[in-house]
Amino acid sequence: MSESIQTTEIAATTGYASDTDLLEQTADAVRAAGSVLRERFGAVVRHQTREELMSALAANDDAALEILRPRLSLLRPEARFVEDELAGGALPPGEWWVVDPAEGNVNHLHALPEWAVTATLVRDNQPVLTAVHLPLTGETCTALAGAGAHLDGRPLHVSRTTDLGLSLVATSQARPDENEEVVRRIGSSITAMLFDALVVRTSVPATLHLLNVAAGRIDAFWQFAGARADLLPGALLVTEAGGQISDAEGRPWTPQSESFLAAAPGVHAQAVTTLAL
Repeated sequence: MSESIQTTEIAATTGYASDTDLLEQTADAVRAAGSVLRERFGAVVRHQTREELMSALAANDDAALEILRPRLSLLRPEARFVEDELAGGALPPGEWWVVDPAEGNVNHLHALPEWAVTATLVRDNQPVLTAVHLPLTGETCTALAGAGAHLDGRPLHVSRTTDLGLSLVATSQARPDENEEVVRRIGSSITAMLFDALVVRTSVPATLHLLNVAAGRIDAFWQFAGARADLLPGALLVTEAGGQISDAEGRPWTPQSESFLAAAPGVHAQAVTTLAL
């Protein structure tokens, strides 16, 4: 065993690895969990009741978490795990793993390709690092606070678009069973963007849209309501790729915010104006 490998392993087991080392090992963990989900992917998983659907979703989560939990716990023994991936709001002080073991799980069950595995380390309510793995393409996106965002080691940069009228934009439904006010606000915002943007995409999950904003493929993404696991990975990716993050009214975004907007700097203000319903 080489000295560098031995040092990394000791650092991981004692919890003092640098954030750069942590990111690399977090990426390894999401790739390992993604391999398990890829093996489970294929035919549509049939369900006749809500209970059957929830059971199938939980089975995917459990299969990925069986890999993720022990690996991430080894990396940061004192970090706690957020148990509810649909939860929002501020976290207590300290380090937390915000994990979505099957982001876009419902797509996985319907044999659709838009799903991923994500793990984000949050320190005193600030995302420090994130890794997002897309098992079907083999791509891994990473971001480290202050050190940029990358796709398989290549730097990511948001688009240079300055005209919302030429922009491809996207939105997502944060969770099933939203209340009527949120549902109507989503519908109104899509209508507004259909008038002001070039093309509007609507699909889940949020993380993949945000990855595309960070990569300059999409110019803006917005969402009303939302969960930490949906938004924190993409928020860090977009910020580190040079994008602008706020709520839909242009105010600083936090996990307590009721809306979310990520955009290329050249269209952010225009998007805020459009979303001012």
